[in-house]
Amino acid sequence: MSLETAPPEVQLAVDLIELLETNHITPALALAALAIVRRDYERKLEEGRES
Repeated sequence: MSLETAPPEVQLAVDLIELLETNHITPALALAALAIVRRDYERKLEEGRES
């Protein structure tokens, strides 16, 4: 499977990993930030907002 044919969530994950690695973000900092992002997007889903 190539990245072009991968599901959108896989494509986004690869882009995010590349962004974090290119900027030399430590794993601990990345995970802490992603936890905040996750909570924010979960709240948006609960509120019925997709964008």
